[in-house]
Amino acid sequence: MNPIPMVDLELQYRQLENEINPAIADVLAGTRFILGPNVTEFEQEAADYLGVKHALGCASGTDALHLALRAAGIGPGDEVITTPFTFIATAEAIAYCGATPVFVDIDARTFNVDPEAARAAITDRTRALLPVHLFGQPADMAALQVLAEEHGLLLIEDCAQSFGAAIDGRQTGSFGLAGCFSFFPSKNLGCYGDGGLITTSDDQLFETLWTLRNHGRKAGDYYHEMVGYNSRLDEIQAAILRVKLARIDQFNEQRRRVAQAYGRLLGDTELVMPYEDGIGRHVYHQFTMLVPEQRREALMQALRDESIASAVYYPTPLHQQPAFADLGVHDGLPVSEEVSKRCLSLPVFPEMTDEQIERVSDCLKRAL
Repeated sequence: MNPIPMVDLELQYRQLENEINPAIADVLAGTRFILGPNVTEFEQEAADYLGVKHALGCASGTDALHLALRAAGIGPGDEVITTPFTFIATAEAIAYCGATPVFVDIDARTFNVDPEAARAAITDRTRALLPVHLFGQPADMAALQVLAEEHGLLLIEDCAQSFGAAIDGRQTGSFGLAGCFSFFPSKNLGCYGDGGLITTSDDQLFETLWTLRNHGRKAGDYYHEMVGYNSRLDEIQAAILRVKLARIDQFNEQRRRVAQAYGRLLGDTELVMPYEDGIGRHVYHQFTMLVPEQRREALMQALRDESIASAVYYPTPLHQQPAFADLGVHDGLPVSEEVSKRCLSLPVFPEMTDEQIERVSDCLKRAL
Protein backbone atom coordinates (compact mmCIF):
# COMPACT_ATOMS: atom_id res chain seq x y z
CA MET A 1 0.00 0.00 0.00
CA ASN A 2 1.56 3.27 -1.12
CA PRO A 3 2.08 5.90 1.62
CA ILE A 4 0.02 9.08 1.57
CA PRO A 5 2.16 12.03 2.73
CA MET A 6 0.94 15.36 4.07
CA VAL A 7 2.19 16.95 0.84
CA ASP A 8 3.85 15.33 -2.19
CA LEU A 9 6.56 17.74 -3.33
CA GLU A 10 8.29 15.13 -5.47
CA LEU A 11 5.15 14.54 -7.52
CA GLN A 12 4.68 18.27 -8.02
CA TYR A 13 8.27 18.68 -9.11
CA ARG A 14 7.94 15.85 -11.64
CA GLN A 15 4.95 17.62 -13.17
CA LEU A 16 6.83 20.92 -13.43
CA GLU A 17 10.43 19.83 -14.04
CA ASN A 18 10.33 20.65 -17.76
CA GLU A 19 9.80 24.29 -16.79
CA ILE A 20 11.69 24.45 -13.51
CA ASN A 21 14.91 22.85 -14.72
CA PRO A 22 15.39 25.29 -17.65
CA ALA A 23 14.51 28.22 -15.34
CA ILE A 24 17.28 27.17 -12.93
CA ALA A 25 19.70 26.56 -15.81
CA ASP A 26 19.05 30.05 -17.13
CA VAL A 27 19.98 31.53 -13.75
CA LEU A 28 23.17 29.49 -13.64
CA ALA A 29 24.10 30.53 -17.17
CA GLY A 30 23.34 34.18 -16.50
CA THR A 31 25.33 34.23 -13.23
CA ARG A 32 23.11 36.96 -11.71
CA PHE A 33 22.68 35.18 -8.38
CA ILE A 34 21.87 38.03 -5.98
CA LEU A 35 18.88 40.33 -6.60
CA GLY A 36 18.87 39.41 -10.26
CA PRO A 37 16.14 39.76 -12.91
CA ASN A 38 14.03 36.87 -11.63
CA VAL A 39 13.68 38.50 -8.22
CA THR A 40 12.60 41.77 -9.84
CA GLU A 41 10.15 40.03 -12.18
CA PHE A 42 8.72 37.84 -9.44
CA GLU A 43 8.19 40.83 -7.16
CA GLN A 44 6.20 42.61 -9.87
CA GLU A 45 4.21 39.50 -10.79
CA ALA A 46 3.38 38.83 -7.15
CA ALA A 47 2.35 42.47 -6.58
CA ASP A 48 0.06 42.32 -9.61
CA TYR A 49 -1.49 39.05 -8.48
CA LEU A 50 -2.03 40.21 -4.89
CA GLY A 51 -3.37 43.63 -5.87
CA VAL A 52 -0.77 45.75 -4.07
CA LYS A 53 1.58 48.51 -5.19
CA HIS A 54 4.78 46.90 -3.96
CA ALA A 55 6.11 43.42 -3.21
CA LEU A 56 9.61 42.86 -1.85
CA GLY A 57 11.34 39.48 -1.71
CA CYS A 58 13.29 38.51 1.40
CA ALA A 59 15.02 35.46 2.85
CA SER A 60 12.10 33.86 4.74
CA GLY A 61 8.61 34.35 6.06
CA THR A 62 10.07 35.00 9.49
CA ASP A 63 12.22 37.78 8.05
CA ALA A 64 9.18 39.19 6.27
CA LEU A 65 7.42 39.58 9.62
CA HIS A 66 10.49 40.98 11.36
CA LEU A 67 11.33 43.50 8.65
CA ALA A 68 7.72 44.63 8.30
CA LEU A 69 7.39 45.25 12.04
CA ARG A 70 10.73 47.05 12.25
CA ALA A 71 10.05 49.18 9.18
CA ALA A 72 6.69 50.13 10.68
CA GLY A 73 8.51 51.44 13.77
CA ILE A 74 7.64 48.70 16.24
CA GLY A 75 10.20 48.62 19.05
CA PRO A 76 10.86 48.29 22.78
CA GLY A 77 7.93 49.19 25.00
CA ASP A 78 5.36 48.48 22.27
CA GLU A 79 2.70 45.79 22.49
CA VAL A 80 1.52 43.85 19.45
CA ILE A 81 -1.70 41.85 19.69
CA THR A 82 -1.61 38.47 17.99
CA THR A 83 -2.77 34.87 18.23
CA PRO A 84 -1.25 32.13 20.39
CA PHE A 85 -2.47 29.46 17.96
CA THR A 86 0.11 29.69 15.19
CA PHE A 87 3.73 28.88 14.40
CA ILE A 88 6.18 30.59 16.75
CA ALA A 89 7.65 32.82 14.00
CA THR A 90 4.71 35.22 14.35
CA ALA A 91 5.56 36.03 17.97
CA GLU A 92 9.32 35.68 17.47
CA ALA A 93 9.26 38.53 14.99
CA ILE A 94 7.59 40.77 17.58
CA ALA A 95 10.21 39.81 20.16
CA TYR A 96 13.04 40.46 17.67
CA CYS A 97 11.94 44.10 17.62
CA GLY A 98 12.08 44.31 21.41
CA ALA A 99 8.28 44.57 21.56
CA THR A 100 5.90 42.40 23.58
CA PRO A 101 3.52 39.91 21.96
CA VAL A 102 0.08 40.06 23.58
CA PHE A 103 -1.76 36.81 22.99
CA VAL A 104 -5.55 36.88 22.66
CA ASP A 105 -7.97 34.04 22.13
CA ILE A 106 -9.20 32.75 18.79
CA ASP A 107 -12.55 32.24 17.11
CA ALA A 108 -13.66 28.66 17.68
CA ARG A 109 -14.79 28.28 14.06
CA THR A 110 -11.95 29.84 12.07
CA PHE A 111 -9.04 29.37 14.55
CA ASN A 112 -8.06 32.99 13.78
CA VAL A 113 -7.84 35.96 16.15
CA ASP A 114 -11.17 36.85 17.76
CA PRO A 115 -11.61 40.59 17.08
CA GLU A 116 -13.52 41.12 20.32
CA ALA A 117 -10.76 39.44 22.31
CA ALA A 118 -8.30 41.74 20.56
CA ARG A 119 -10.41 44.77 21.46
CA ALA A 120 -10.40 43.78 25.13
CA ALA A 121 -6.59 43.52 25.14
CA ILE A 122 -5.82 47.03 23.86
CA THR A 123 -3.83 49.23 26.24
CA ASP A 124 -2.05 52.54 25.91
CA ARG A 125 1.05 50.58 24.85
CA THR A 126 -0.64 48.73 22.00
CA ARG A 127 0.84 49.74 18.64
CA ALA A 128 -0.23 47.05 16.23
CA LEU A 129 -2.48 44.12 15.40
CA LEU A 130 -0.81 41.07 13.82
CA PRO A 131 -3.50 38.60 12.73
CA VAL A 132 -2.63 35.29 11.07
CA HIS A 133 -4.62 33.84 8.18
CA LEU A 134 -4.18 30.39 9.66
CA PHE A 135 -4.20 27.24 7.53
CA GLY A 136 -5.28 29.36 4.52
CA GLN A 137 -8.44 30.66 6.22
CA PRO A 138 -8.68 34.48 5.99
CA ALA A 139 -9.00 36.29 9.30
CA ASP A 140 -11.90 38.68 9.95
CA MET A 141 -10.19 41.64 8.33
CA ALA A 142 -13.29 43.84 8.21
CA ALA A 143 -13.60 43.78 12.00
CA LEU A 144 -9.86 44.12 12.52
CA GLN A 145 -9.62 47.09 10.17
CA VAL A 146 -12.36 48.86 12.11
CA LEU A 147 -10.55 48.10 15.35
CA ALA A 148 -7.24 49.41 14.00
CA GLU A 149 -8.84 52.61 12.74
CA GLU A 150 -10.71 53.24 16.00
CA HIS A 151 -7.56 52.96 18.10
CA GLY A 152 -4.92 54.24 15.67
CA LEU A 153 -3.17 50.88 15.41
CA LEU A 154 -0.98 49.47 12.68
CA LEU A 155 -2.38 46.39 10.96
CA ILE A 156 0.14 43.86 9.64
CA GLU A 157 -0.97 40.54 8.17
CA ASP A 158 0.77 37.20 8.63
CA CYS A 159 -0.02 35.54 5.30
CA ALA A 160 2.54 32.75 5.59
CA GLN A 161 -0.15 30.11 4.98
CA SER A 162 -2.57 32.05 2.80
CA PHE A 163 -1.13 32.83 -0.63
CA GLY A 164 -4.18 33.10 -2.90
CA ALA A 165 -6.74 33.31 -0.09
CA ALA A 166 -9.18 36.18 -0.50
CA ILE A 167 -12.09 38.03 1.09
CA ASP A 168 -14.79 39.13 -1.35
CA GLY A 169 -12.21 38.73 -4.11
CA ARG A 170 -9.55 40.82 -2.36
CA GLN A 171 -6.30 39.00 -1.65
CA THR A 172 -4.88 38.53 1.83
CA GLY A 173 -1.81 40.70 2.16
CA SER A 174 -3.60 43.72 0.69
CA PHE A 175 -5.66 44.80 3.73
CA GLY A 176 -3.04 45.98 6.22
CA LEU A 177 -0.06 48.28 6.10
CA ALA A 178 1.95 45.19 5.14
CA GLY A 179 1.43 41.52 4.36
CA CYS A 180 4.07 38.89 5.14
CA PHE A 181 4.37 35.68 3.11
CA SER A 182 6.46 32.52 3.42
CA PHE A 183 7.65 30.33 0.56
CA PHE A 184 8.71 27.39 2.72
CA PRO A 185 8.60 24.35 0.41
CA SER A 186 5.32 22.92 1.73
CA LYS A 187 3.39 26.19 1.38
CA ASN A 188 0.68 26.66 -1.26
CA LEU A 189 3.27 28.67 -3.16
CA GLY A 190 6.56 27.15 -2.08
CA CYS A 191 10.13 27.31 -3.33
CA TYR A 192 12.93 24.76 -2.84
CA GLY A 193 14.45 26.34 0.25
CA ASP A 194 13.59 29.38 2.33
CA GLY A 195 12.03 32.51 0.92
CA GLY A 196 9.63 35.26 1.86
CA LEU A 197 7.77 38.30 0.57
CA ILE A 198 6.47 41.56 2.04
CA THR A 199 3.61 43.42 0.38
CA THR A 200 2.56 47.03 0.89
CA SER A 201 0.96 49.91 -0.95
CA ASP A 202 2.74 52.45 1.27
CA ASP A 203 5.64 54.07 -0.60
CA GLN A 204 7.52 55.14 2.51
CA LEU A 205 7.30 51.72 4.13
CA PHE A 206 8.46 50.09 0.90
CA GLU A 207 11.49 52.38 0.72
CA THR A 208 12.45 51.49 4.29
CA LEU A 209 11.96 47.77 3.64
CA TRP A 210 14.03 47.95 0.45
CA THR A 211 16.88 49.48 2.46
CA LEU A 212 16.59 47.15 5.46
CA ARG A 213 16.72 43.90 3.48
CA ASN A 214 20.10 44.69 1.92
CA HIS A 215 22.38 45.80 4.75
CA GLY A 216 20.72 49.22 5.10
CA ARG A 217 22.02 50.15 1.66
CA LYS A 218 19.89 52.61 -0.25
CA ALA A 219 22.14 54.01 -2.96
CA GLY A 220 25.65 53.14 -4.02
CA ASP A 221 27.57 49.98 -3.36
CA TYR A 222 28.99 50.95 0.03
CA TYR A 223 26.69 53.64 1.34
CA HIS A 224 24.53 52.52 4.27
CA GLU A 225 21.78 54.72 5.72
CA MET A 226 20.91 52.39 8.58
CA VAL A 227 21.91 49.09 10.17
CA GLY A 228 20.04 46.59 8.07
CA TYR A 229 19.98 42.87 7.39
CA ASN A 230 21.09 40.37 4.81
CA SER A 231 17.62 39.15 3.85
CA ARG A 232 17.38 38.75 0.10
CA LEU A 233 15.23 36.33 -1.86
CA ASP A 234 17.55 34.00 -3.75
CA GLU A 235 17.55 34.35 -7.53
CA ILE A 236 17.16 30.60 -8.12
CA GLN A 237 14.22 30.46 -5.72
CA ALA A 238 12.63 33.41 -7.49
CA ALA A 239 12.91 31.58 -10.81
CA ILE A 240 11.17 28.55 -9.30
CA LEU A 241 8.47 30.72 -7.75
CA ARG A 242 7.73 32.38 -11.09
CA VAL A 243 6.94 28.97 -12.59
CA LYS A 244 4.69 28.08 -9.68
CA LEU A 245 2.99 31.47 -9.40
CA ALA A 246 1.49 30.98 -12.85
CA ARG A 247 -0.35 27.96 -11.44
CA ILE A 248 -1.28 29.15 -7.96
CA ASP A 249 -5.00 29.46 -8.68
CA GLN A 250 -5.02 25.97 -10.17
CA PHE A 251 -3.13 24.58 -7.16
CA ASN A 252 -5.50 26.27 -4.72
CA GLU A 253 -8.60 25.08 -6.54
CA GLN A 254 -7.24 21.54 -6.38
CA ARG A 255 -6.68 21.92 -2.63
CA ARG A 256 -10.26 23.12 -2.30
CA ARG A 257 -11.40 20.08 -4.27
CA VAL A 258 -9.68 17.81 -1.75
CA ALA A 259 -11.21 19.71 1.17
CA GLN A 260 -14.70 19.52 -0.31
CA ALA A 261 -14.31 15.79 -0.86
CA TYR A 262 -13.28 15.31 2.77
CA GLY A 263 -16.33 17.31 3.78
CA ARG A 264 -18.65 15.06 1.79
CA LEU A 265 -17.07 11.85 3.03
CA LEU A 266 -16.60 12.82 6.69
CA GLY A 267 -19.32 15.39 7.21
CA ASP A 268 -21.71 12.95 8.86
CA THR A 269 -19.19 11.86 11.50
CA GLU A 270 -18.42 13.41 14.89
CA LEU A 271 -15.40 15.14 13.34
CA VAL A 272 -15.77 18.93 13.00
CA MET A 273 -14.86 20.02 9.48
CA PRO A 274 -13.06 23.33 8.70
CA TYR A 275 -15.34 26.36 8.59
CA GLU A 276 -16.13 28.47 5.54
CA ASP A 277 -18.44 31.48 5.67
CA GLY A 278 -18.88 32.04 1.94
CA ILE A 279 -17.09 35.42 2.17
CA GLY A 280 -13.49 34.35 2.67
CA ARG A 281 -11.86 31.98 0.18
CA HIS A 282 -10.08 29.29 2.18
CA VAL A 283 -7.09 27.84 0.31
CA TYR A 284 -6.39 24.93 2.67
CA HIS A 285 -2.71 25.11 3.37
CA GLN A 286 -3.83 22.58 5.94
CA PHE A 287 -7.08 20.65 6.24
CA THR A 288 -7.48 20.91 9.99
CA MET A 289 -10.50 19.48 11.76
CA LEU A 290 -11.47 18.98 15.40
CA VAL A 291 -11.64 15.48 16.84
CA PRO A 292 -12.56 14.21 20.31
CA GLU A 293 -9.54 14.92 22.51
CA GLN A 294 -9.43 11.43 23.95
CA ARG A 295 -9.53 9.89 20.46
CA ARG A 296 -6.87 11.95 18.67
CA GLU A 297 -3.90 9.66 19.27
CA ALA A 298 -5.92 6.57 18.36
CA LEU A 299 -7.03 8.17 15.09
CA MET A 300 -3.46 9.15 14.24
CA GLN A 301 -2.29 5.62 14.98
CA ALA A 302 -5.01 4.16 12.76
CA LEU A 303 -3.79 6.39 9.94
CA ARG A 304 -0.15 5.45 10.59
CA ASP A 305 -1.09 1.78 10.44
CA GLU A 306 -2.25 2.34 6.87
CA SER A 307 0.78 4.49 5.91
CA ILE A 308 -1.25 7.69 5.94
CA ALA A 309 0.33 10.84 7.36
CA SER A 310 -1.38 13.21 9.77
CA ALA A 311 -0.16 16.05 11.97
CA VAL A 312 -1.07 18.26 14.90
CA TYR A 313 -0.68 21.98 14.19
CA TYR A 314 -0.25 23.18 16.96
CA PRO A 315 -0.11 21.00 20.10
CA THR A 316 1.01 23.76 22.50
CA PRO A 317 -0.26 27.34 22.15
CA LEU A 318 2.41 30.02 22.25
CA HIS A 319 1.30 31.44 25.60
CA GLN A 320 2.15 28.04 27.13
CA GLN A 321 5.55 27.71 25.43
CA PRO A 322 8.69 28.00 27.59
CA ALA A 323 10.02 30.67 25.21
CA PHE A 324 7.28 33.05 26.38
CA ALA A 325 7.06 32.00 30.03
CA ASP A 326 8.28 35.44 31.10
CA LEU A 327 5.00 36.96 29.87
CA GLY A 328 3.24 35.21 32.75
CA VAL A 329 0.26 34.07 30.65
CA HIS A 330 -0.02 30.33 31.17
CA ASP A 331 -3.77 29.86 30.78
CA GLY A 332 -6.92 31.92 30.37
CA LEU A 333 -7.22 31.49 26.60
CA PRO A 334 -9.70 28.59 26.66
CA VAL A 335 -10.53 28.32 22.96
CA SER A 336 -6.88 28.17 21.92
CA GLU A 337 -6.18 25.63 24.64
CA GLU A 338 -9.09 23.40 23.64
CA VAL A 339 -8.38 23.60 19.91
CA SER A 340 -4.75 22.64 20.51
CA LYS A 341 -5.94 19.46 22.22
CA ARG A 342 -8.46 18.55 19.53
CA CYS A 343 -7.00 19.67 16.19
CA LEU A 344 -5.84 17.15 13.62
CA SER A 345 -4.62 17.86 10.09
CA LEU A 346 -5.06 15.44 7.19
CA PRO A 347 -3.08 15.19 3.94
CA VAL A 348 -4.05 17.89 1.45
CA PHE A 349 -2.12 18.73 -1.71
CA PRO A 350 -3.12 19.63 -5.25
CA GLU A 351 -2.12 16.30 -6.78
CA MET A 352 -4.09 14.18 -4.30
CA THR A 353 -6.29 11.63 -6.07
CA ASP A 354 -9.89 10.69 -5.33
CA GLU A 355 -8.65 7.23 -4.37
CA GLN A 356 -6.25 8.71 -1.80
CA ILE A 357 -8.96 10.94 -0.34
CA GLU A 358 -11.29 7.96 0.00
CA ARG A 359 -8.54 5.89 1.62
CA VAL A 360 -7.95 8.56 4.27
CA SER A 361 -11.67 9.01 4.89
CA ASP A 362 -12.44 5.30 5.06
CA CYS A 363 -9.61 4.74 7.52
CA LEU A 364 -10.93 7.46 9.82
CA LYS A 365 -14.50 6.19 9.66
CA ARG A 366 -13.39 2.70 10.57
CA ALA A 367 -11.34 4.05 13.46
CA LEU A 368 -14.32 6.02 14.74
